Amino acid sequence: MRKLALSDEILLSVEKPARYIGNEVNMVKKDLSKIDIRFAMCFPDVYEIGMSHLGIQILYDMFNQRDDIYCERVYSPWTDLDQIMRERNIPLFALESQDPIKNFDFLGITIQYEMCYTNILQILDLSGIPLESADRTEDDPIVIGGGPCTYNPEPLAPFFDIFYMGEGETVYFDLMDKYKENKKNGGSRRDFLEMAADIEGLYVPAFYDVEYNDDGTLKSFTPNNPHAKTKINKQLVMDMDNTYYPEKPLVPFIKATQDRVVLEIQRGCIRGCRFCQAGSVYKPVRERSLEFLKDKAYKMLKNTGHEEISLSSLSSSDYSDLEGLVNFLIEEFKNKGVNISLPSLRIDAFSLDVMSKVQDVRKSSLTFAPEAGSQRLRNVINKGLTEEVILKGASMAFEGGWNRVKLYFMLGLPTETVEDMEGIAELSEKVAEVYYRIPKDQRNGKVQIVASSSFFVPKPFTPFQWASMNTKEEFLGKARTVNAKMKEMLNKKSIKYNWHEADVSVLEGLLARGDRRVAKTILAAYKSGCIYDAWSETFDNSKWEKAIKDTDIDMNFYISRERDVDELLPWDFIDIGVTKAFLKNEWKRAKEETVTPNCRMKCAGCGAARFGGGVCFENKN
Repeated sequence: MRKLALSDEILLSVEKPARYIGNEVNMVKKDLSKIDIRFAMCFPDVYEIGMSHLGIQILYDMFNQRDDIYCERVYSPWTDLDQIMRERNIPLFALESQDPIKNFDFLGITIQYEMCYTNILQILDLSGIPLESADRTEDDPIVIGGGPCTYNPEPLAPFFDIFYMGEGETVYFDLMDKYKENKKNGGSRRDFLEMAADIEGLYVPAFYDVEYNDDGTLKSFTPNNPHAKTKINKQLVMDMDNTYYPEKPLVPFIKATQDRVVLEIQRGCIRGCRFCQAGSVYKPVRERSLEFLKDKAYKMLKNTGHEEISLSSLSSSDYSDLEGLVNFLIEEFKNKGVNISLPSLRIDAFSLDVMSKVQDVRKSSLTFAPEAGSQRLRNVINKGLTEEVILKGASMAFEGGWNRVKLYFMLGLPTETVEDMEGIAELSEKVAEVYYRIPKDQRNGKVQIVASSSFFVPKPFTPFQWASMNTKEEFLGKARTVNAKMKEMLNKKSIKYNWHEADVSVLEGLLARGDRRVAKTILAAYKSGCIYDAWSETFDNSKWEKAIKDTDIDMNFYISRERDVDELLPWDFIDIGVTKAFLKNEWKRAKEETVTPNCRMKCAGCGAARFGGGVCFENKN
């Protein structure tokens, strides 16, 4: 019988005890006496979110295929258990063995979004691991971070021993072998970090010194250790069929955010939306073959008992054999009670045909993401979507029986005017009008249009990384402008408008573009009680405002200032393959309102061809 880390009394006193007991279907069990390396894989958010993360599922499976490594999981305890663990000095534990994280060799943390940064400190704190790397001893695990936010790791630099740049399937095993070698030779923690710095794609923040100019901008970023590289190169998997993918994914005990089999059909995106970080950092597009996907779909459904399969990609419509894949899934699984979910589709005739085949029209709504209300602004952001295409898609959808449409927009984009903002209301109105053109006897009840605006946050490695960002007051003023215009629309009863929390967006901007000086603010916010900042019920902006003030951080410097294109940026030491010259040119083209074609139409020379595969070489065989 497994001994649980928490007593029955504690488990019965907290919400959803199943979060903490492990033992799920397909969980890996290993004999600890036969293991050389213990790796705790952490997603710094609640169990239901963490269990939905595909990257961890892939790495969990990959690590556990090696006999000498045991990879276990750890998630952020919810606020109720967090409190109990602090009161009773219960150390944070892994779900598989229920052993304390402190006893592991590695703690690997996925840094998926900026608003989980205080949760990372919660994980370290509850584990009894010193928060800052400089304070750790030989007895502490090596703390390594990976995931999208590592493309600007600097605000978190003092808290991590290593950052991994790129996709986890490439150099992790090399790192593990180096760890074993160092242990065998009786080497120190520092010896191992030097060995890690020799591996392509790994960044050891302690091995770099930062200097600032009098105006607060970066003066220099230089290695202070002979093993540290001046440039850290992003790691990519190029052969998507000859790599790890779980056939027996873990099945959560309780309803997770994504309670289904996830089939990753490709990585990367051919579209060059100028606000999108994922579009840059996952270049070039690499597809998995139809045969690979068929095999995995069958095995994963069989091994999990899930009743839904979802196709994962930044833009599913651009997968070159989508038709073949969808037809296979329909023929193979439709009569077996398996639903097929197709997110991130473009709304065109093919997609609507597919969707009408795979989902119950009455249940679902369709999502369009025009991102901007006017054609001018859509050209600035390179969205490549005309009003004609949007309205044609809406018309086909309504004729096909859909009557609920979600429209996604952004406010605060570079060069935005009042006309662009009001365009959000006008475009929503035009979509409603398309519905009411259908003869009354052919309509499917009333139409529901939900327009949502998020607030634009300039992210590293995008053409907008130099752009200024709006303040909280400016964001809310813009949302009110859109809202007032909505109320003037003829079909306003059919349109609902909502917008994101502005204070969260502003904070995200600070954490996304910050440098090492921002670390002290994160620490101060955590010490004042901030955790679960991504959750509206636990987010406390007043604590963050106090932390910003107490640590002397100038928000205007980080948020509202447009950067000079020649300024040294905190993330310039990372090479993602897409060149800075290309991003500068796209920034210039944005200001000129010029559209850049997608990768399959015409190569824009972004630099990603140097990886030697994917979409860059499709037609060159």
